[in-house]
Amino acid sequence: MTRRAAILVSGTGRHLEHIGRLCQAGELDLEVGLCLSNKPGVLALERAEALGIPQLVLDPERNLNDAGFSHAAFTAIQDAGCDLILLAGFLRMLVVPRAWNGRVLNIHPSLLPAFGGKGCWGHHVHQAVLDRGCQVTGCTVHVVDNQYDHGPIVLQRTCPVEPNDTVDTLAARVFEVERDAYPDAIRQYLADA
Repeated sequence: MTRRAAILVSGTGRHLEHIGRLCQAGELDLEVGLCLSNKPGVLALERAEALGIPQLVLDPERNLNDAGFSHAAFTAIQDAGCDLILLAGFLRMLVVPRAWNGRVLNIHPSLLPAFGGKGCWGHHVHQAVLDRGCQVTGCTVHVVDNQYDHGPIVLQRTCPVEPNDTVDTLAARVFEVERDAYPDAIRQYLADA
């Protein structure tokens, strides 16, 4: 039975687009039933619309606390008939209710537990990797719990840090690894579920 997923985004939606296309091509046994964003006007919403994925922008003014936002998000996700959540560049704390434990995945642009936690996202992560002098970095797909970048690891992939890397060149290399890692982790997760 094909699972139905909500993808939560705050930015460009590159993962949403890639996963959506894989689903439409039959290369991922998943249906994307909702794109939920906490930010209006982001490219992810345009990409979702182009793929025919329903979109919802929730609390862009940040009037809700984390618990209130999360309650509204999970209500919308359930109303959309989704039973799996994929975080893809989602930059807001999501409080996972007990009934959803083990059904929320995230991809993070480092080898967790290194360079994770509140404030460790996007270019901040890659700058920290460069500042530390790491020779290897990568990405981690993990099950989300109620701590930033903390839950059980599903899959990790590595890539080298080159001597002349900038934040942008490193980010691009890590994203190329992420493009295969997230679908592979989803396939692994679905096979084990």
